[in-house]
Amino acid sequence: MSSQRTISFPTQELIDAVGPIPENLKAVLWDLENEPRTPLEDIEIAVLPYMASPQRLKNIRQAPNLKIVQTQNTGYDGMVDLIGDRADINTAAGVHAAATAEMAIGLAIASLRGYPQAVRDQQSGHWNPQQWPGLADRTVALVGVGGIGEEIRKRLEPFEVNLLRFGSTARTDDHGQVFATADLAARAAEIEVLILIVPLNESTHHLVDAELLAQLPDGATVVNVARGPVVQTEAIVAEVASGRLNMASDVFDPEPLPADHPLWQHPNALVIPHNGGNTKAFFPRMVKLLKKQVQSWAAGHDGENLVHRS
Repeated sequence: MSSQRTISFPTQELIDAVGPIPENLKAVLWDLENEPRTPLEDIEIAVLPYMASPQRLKNIRQAPNLKIVQTQNTGYDGMVDLIGDRADINTAAGVHAAATAEMAIGLAIASLRGYPQAVRDQQSGHWNPQQWPGLADRTVALVGVGGIGEEIRKRLEPFEVNLLRFGSTARTDDHGQVFATADLAARAAEIEVLILIVPLNESTHHLVDAELLAQLPDGATVVNVARGPVVQTEAIVAEVASGRLNMASDVFDPEPLPADHPLWQHPNALVIPHNGGNTKAFFPRMVKLLKKQVQSWAAGHDGENLVHRS
């Protein structure tokens, strides 16, 4: 019986970039759509496709002897339900941090400086100078102080904002006060820019609901780079449609956003199609992580970013 463990990769490009693979691992191609060239029961470790649909991801259940699953995403909402207790789950935490932080800052600046309006004006040849709020001197609430939240905090420093940070519990860290997420409502009236970068779980599902949105001041901007269901869709649609609040979001509920969805129509909504971590920095950073992971797995270790143990 061979002592080799079989590890599947979703693309040949990834296999080539991560190689050479340690001798006690055997790399095979499996994109979760087409049959692999090896029996499914041989696959013990699977690297999942990036941003695959839930329907495609369900095919991971066809590998009955799976021991380790490696995502290419930071968030792993839904993965535990999908995998159950039969395999460890490792994420790509850190791989997308810089790109997602970039997106958060970009969305905030674009909305607060009127870039979407400028693009519309350019299309019609309309010279339309006007005063926009800008980011400097705004009170910004950063909800989420994990890896990506910290990258956003660092990038906000030069913009001279009044920063309020919120985490799952109130505490003090190296950068000052962190308020509890439960206290968001109590501070909502002063929040001019609300940036969301929390994981999606039971406590954050619809964290931003009609009640919280109603307490934000007129003209406030909601920036979501977390997950769509962190914000209650009907509630944000109502506020955006009324013109009272602005939204600049990379994530939505549902996704993809249907072509007839009202958010497409409102000038104070900036819609980005879940591109947060999807830059040219992604592939080399993912390869760097996987090179370390395969060495760990070959040595019988857990590897980095283990978030769920079988």
